[in-house]
Amino acid sequence: MNYLILGFVTGLSLILAIGAQNIFVIEQGLKKQYVFLVCLICAVSDLILIFIGIFLFEYFKNLLTNNIELIFNILLFIFLVYFIISKLRFKYESLDLNLKENKISLKNVVVKTLGFTYLNPHVYSDTVFFLGNFSKNFLIMQKYFFGIGASIASLIFFFSLGYLSKLSSKYLQSIKAWKAINLFIIIFMSTLALFVLKDILNFI
Repeated sequence: MNYLILGFVTGLSLILAIGAQNIFVIEQGLKKQYVFLVCLICAVSDLILIFIGIFLFEYFKNLLTNNIELIFNILLFIFLVYFIISKLRFKYESLDLNLKENKISLKNVVVKTLGFTYLNPHVYSDTVFFLGNFSKNFLIMQKYFFGIGASIASLIFFFSLGYLSKLSSKYLQSIKAWKAINLFIIIFMSTLALFVLKDILNFI
């Protein structure tokens, strides 16, 4: 499999999940306030965290015994199952995209964007833990392509989300659209979970 494509699809599946960060990007797009800067901060932050995760696992790979690798795979499987269940149980009625037109300062926007990014535990579980753990057995060049693919997915997603919300807010505020997105996430992540489960069973 092309590792660039694998990284792209995997990264896109993770980042498409409804969360505070994505809603904030939509909000800024709908308000037409600092859209480029908000998208850039989110995308660059993802790139940094993705490669931190990939190379942390690369560095510690030599310390991994079969038993430790089994533990990581079990944790990865648990995370995937939890992630899938959270998508299945998400209450779309709680998705509030009714936005005010109040203008906020550049400093306020930057602080909020960094907060929604680096104070969000899901950002670390998705980028550092999940992508790093998932790619831990790849060859070094495969890791590079995987990380680049995931970073490209993040870049395209955030800028698309920000500027599409700016151009066509009514579609991005549709609960039906988010249901379709979540269905794609559930199917893809369930497939990954089956591959991880297969690795676990091979250890036992």
